[in-house]
Amino acid sequence: MTASSKPRAPEGDLATFERERFTHGGTTHDVYRKGAGPAVLVLTEMPGISPQVLGFGDRVVALGCTAVLPSLFGTAGRDPFRAGASTTLYLLSTMVKTCISKEFTCLATGRSSPVVDWLRALAASEHARCGGPGVGVVGMCFTGGFALAMAADARVLAPVMSQPSLPLRITRSRRRAVDCDPATLDAVAQRCDRQGLRVMGLRFRDDPYVPEERFQLLRERLGDGFVAVELEQADGHPDGPLEKHHAVLTSSLIDAPGEPTRAALDRVLQLLRDRLLAA
Repeated sequence: MTASSKPRAPEGDLATFERERFTHGGTTHDVYRKGAGPAVLVLTEMPGISPQVLGFGDRVVALGCTAVLPSLFGTAGRDPFRAGASTTLYLLSTMVKTCISKEFTCLATGRSSPVVDWLRALAASEHARCGGPGVGVVGMCFTGGFALAMAADARVLAPVMSQPSLPLRITRSRRRAVDCDPATLDAVAQRCDRQGLRVMGLRFRDDPYVPEERFQLLRERLGDGFVAVELEQADGHPDGPLEKHHAVLTSSLIDAPGEPTRAALDRVLQLLRDRLLAA
């Protein structure tokens, strides 16, 4: 199989999702919904809800769940890796706007981003609306750690951190840190110990945005409650858009049986199935 013939992550169509507005604490964001059954919040990677993230949402729908995609930054539906002079500008401008926003904590250690409170309120609303035993949360890249912080809420039964990239690793201390305040991390650890909660984390080894020390911290704090899925750089799609593979569930995915990235995706889907649909 040549590089160009390896199947990529499927793309979804934003037009097939219903758009609503959700407000909490004076903050309002668009939310895209599709499907029926227990809710799974799909938190987009930087720089926004791409066709590949929508494609992952479609997989959630196919499980028998409701995919709920809050648009926290960027332009929903835009593919950031399409050729064009504006692509780099779009990536940089979205990153800058997000990093200076009061909703997000990009550099500080020992803090959860304020937007997590809004996301918890959204999760509570969706649980009441969709029913089921609880909700799932899949955070990607910039939002990866949000899934961890949300897991302190008893409604969250299936938290997934895919390539959690905050805080930005500009110092040694930030390599061994995650964007979750100590009290919240303690609460998640207690749920893991007492309730059998499992927090799944995915990363490519040698990913410059997700240092090994971050996963080591989570192993120490959560013990058996942290399920680490770590892939080699050689496992990513050869036509990936970045120099180093990063996005496990989207742009670096090789969507074929037997591929390590597909196996990682299947583990995420199985966690959602087991925790939200088994009954």
